[in-house]
Amino acid sequence: EFDHVFGQTALAVGASMAAYLLAQSLDVQLFHRWKRLTQGRHLWLRNNLSTIPSQIIDTLTVLVLLCAVGEIGWDRFGALLLNGVLFKACVAALDTPLVYLGVGVMRKQFGLKPAQEIAL
Repeated sequence: EFDHVFGQTALAVGASMAAYLLAQSLDVQLFHRWKRLTQGRHLWLRNNLSTIPSQIIDTLTVLVLLCAVGEIGWDRFGALLLNGVLFKACVAALDTPLVYLGVGVMRKQFGLKPAQEIAL
């Protein structure tokens, strides 16, 4: 029973890490592309139009990898993809106020004006 529950843990973790790295790379690229196009305005738009596509890629990658190795049946792929994407899109939309709060705190903490950025 232990092997049944935890037997494929390394596989699931590997698939999740591969998906995460791919999705985060896409998220960063999209965020900066939208930032250029909006000239640094419309944080809500940048947040959602970078996060939602990257989360679709994340969910798609994990499911494809897990289905390809037989951990999940392909017959469940569509439903899992749809539910995963809808859930993550809702979370992305709901976290927008937290993003604004975080930016406000950072601006106050570092004395930044809206047009300034923190150099990393």
